[in-house]
Parts: sequence; C-alpha cells; structure tokens
Amino acid sequence: QVQLKESGGGSVQPGGSQRLSCAAYGYINDRDCVGWFRQAPGQEREKVATIIVEGRGAQYSPSVVGRFTISRDNTGTVSNGWFLQMNNLKPEDTAVYYCATARTCDFQFVNAWGQGSQVTVSA
Repeated sequence: QVQLKESGGGSVQPGGSQRLSCAAYGYINDRDCVGWFRQAPGQEREKVATIIVEGRGAQYSPSVVGRFTISRDNTGTVSNGWFLQMNNLKPEDTAVYYCATARTCDFQFVNAWGQGSQVTVSA
C-alpha cells in the first residue's frame, strides 16, 4: 500500500511563498490522482489542487487559482513526488496541508493521506 510523506511548510509573512513536497513510497498507478487538501481550525477539509500522478490535468480551487501550482517532481530525488508551490500567501491560507492519492480526482475513495504540514501566514 502506498505511503505518503510530506515536507515543507512553516511560517511566512503575507505575500510570501512556500513550497510543499509530497513523496509516495510503494505502488501507485500513473493514472491515479494526487491532491493537496487543507484544513484550518474549526473548518472542513478543503480540496485545494489535484493532478494526475504522471503530471497532467492540474485543477485548482477558486480560492487558490493563480497563486498555487501543483506539479510533479521530476528532479529525480524520489520516484514519485509532487509539489505544491504557494505564492502570494494570505492569512486565510493558514491551515494544515495534506497530500493524498485516490483512483479519481473526486477523491471519493482515498488511497492514502500524508501526515500533514502546518502552514502559517501572519505578519
């Protein structure tokens, strides 16, 4: 079964940037979907961005379009990895961010979740 490990996150000032990484260990199908979700205190988990494992078909929540970019990690550091590049961060982006995989990008049936990475945006 696939396991996901996240890295990145931390504190940043409004307008700043952060990059999150997600690495998959174990079998994953190139046609599966990878997504980044976030959950702020007292709020429901929100799907932020998705991409097909092989690196195509990126889609974004309206709340982050134009500021966040999801992409496949083609650096060779890991066999299967993805980034969430977050630019022009706002305080309302503060949340715990999770990566996840699923057979389809509606994430009706999730295969695995990452451990979560805290991103805090404050002056």
